[in-house]
Amino acid sequence: MTNAQPSTLPDWLRHQAQHRPHAIALRHKRLGAWHALSWQDVATAVEQLAAGLAQRGFAAGDALLLVSHPREEALLLSLAAQWNGGVAIPLDPQLAGDALHSVLTHLAPRFVFAEDDSQVDRLLTHEGLHVIDANPRNLTPHPHPTVTDYRTLAVQIEGGFASAARPLDDAFAFVRHDADGQLVEQRLPHATLVREAQQLVTTENLSADDEAFAARAFAAASQARYLITPWVLSGFRLNFPESLATRDNDRRELAPTLVAGTRETYARVAQLVDDRLPGVRSWRRRLINRAQRRQGGPLVRALTWWFITRPLREVIGFSRTHAALVIGPPLDEGTAALFEALRVDVRAWPDTGDWRRVEHPRQTVALQRYVADGASEQPAY
Repeated sequence: MTNAQPSTLPDWLRHQAQHRPHAIALRHKRLGAWHALSWQDVATAVEQLAAGLAQRGFAAGDALLLVSHPREEALLLSLAAQWNGGVAIPLDPQLAGDALHSVLTHLAPRFVFAEDDSQVDRLLTHEGLHVIDANPRNLTPHPHPTVTDYRTLAVQIEGGFASAARPLDDAFAFVRHDADGQLVEQRLPHATLVREAQQLVTTENLSADDEAFAARAFAAASQARYLITPWVLSGFRLNFPESLATRDNDRRELAPTLVAGTRETYARVAQLVDDRLPGVRSWRRRLINRAQRRQGGPLVRALTWWFITRPLREVIGFSRTHAALVIGPPLDEGTAALFEALRVDVRAWPDTGDWRRVEHPRQTVALQRYVADGASEQPAY
């Protein structure tokens, strides 16, 4: 590898694997136990998955749809698609049948990852799809000839498998239906993601010592911008909960230093705080209310910290958090006041994007190279 600055997500992944091969990169929870992968493990897995995709015909410019909640297999496959010069398109697994049909019709992908049997069965009703089955329960492989078990996809090639990713290639794309019911997309090239992530890492003082928690929808563009790309740039540890139902307990167990969520995320956590507090006439409730109103002298503030604020921060998993990000609209007044009382500085980061209407099948999966538009920091067509 040359001394040139890495410019794509696969480049940064190889950079981390070469400089910090044994450091923990990724942890995921299964059946109540945490499992870890080092940076060398992640890079090797991605390279071998990329080789497996290539053997099945996945080439530069192709798209890999991922119908999945946050999970390590979906992340590794996203990077494998990008390793081959392709684009990863995460989709909400709860997308209704008609909406899923619309996405598949307009994007016309050949490869799609499904997180469970129900998603595999839904996808097999659409012709021409090569389905990669996560098979999370490690059951007998699906009998359909177009289904590949995730565990059999990776291929080891002597001498390695070179990455075909380029800075102006699209790394991620996201699709949704707008208010008029039209399918729109947002595309994020490697160069844009790297530039934005470098700004985030600098502003929030992120480093390889940080611990991040990936509990938001995998299909959200902010996941790629504010977690995945900063992860490969700074080398911190990225953690996946066992499920969305366990995310609050898992976050409390980990106590991450980086938390990224929407205003709804923080409102839900604020409700957890409210549920833990006793009745409105209790002294604990009165103290936290005074803290929210910025009332009380040094003694009151000290008592509030040791007997209320500090324990509550531990309960919600914010005891070590130094980078609390709200993506998109800022917190409402009540939620903001509560987190301020908990001494958690929640900072807003934009969730903007250039959403464009999807016009024709395969238009969005063609390999496109853009000229940077310095004014908008979005691809210029």
